[in-house]
Amino acid sequence: MGTDRPRIPATATPPSLPAMRIAAALAAFTGLGFGIPCALGIWHFARTGEVWTFLGFPTYGKGPLEKAGISTSVPLLGTFLVVCAAEVVTAGLLWRRSRAGTRMSLGLLPAELIFWAGFGLPFGPPLALARTVTIFYATHQERPD
Repeated sequence: MGTDRPRIPATATPPSLPAMRIAAALAAFTGLGFGIPCALGIWHFARTGEVWTFLGFPTYGKGPLEKAGISTSVPLLGTFLVVCAAEVVTAGLLWRRSRAGTRMSLGLLPAELIFWAGFGLPFGPPLALARTVTIFYATHQERPD
């Protein structure tokens, strides 16, 4: 059976388990921490046409995207929710130390950064930086033979 998928040599060392688990926890926290409020925000916006406020702060609206002329809408919020769901999937892959998880984590960064910056969400970038540094550490640390 021919497959184009590259095989990992038997001598390759897997990423560090503790570091990948930390990266997975960061990804899950990010995906759920932004995704659950986003789902609530979509529900509120679809019902009222207004951006939902939580603890006095507007969620996913009235930020730099709106100032640039991109109004908050259900499709925009839905796209962000898909990005958050992909982050949760990434967490599961990272938990299993899958290469796909490391690739997905890096691949999601541009979309995440656009939304975090566009909605004015300050906690996203530091969490992403911590996740990325942890993944880099897990996959590049030298292990004794």
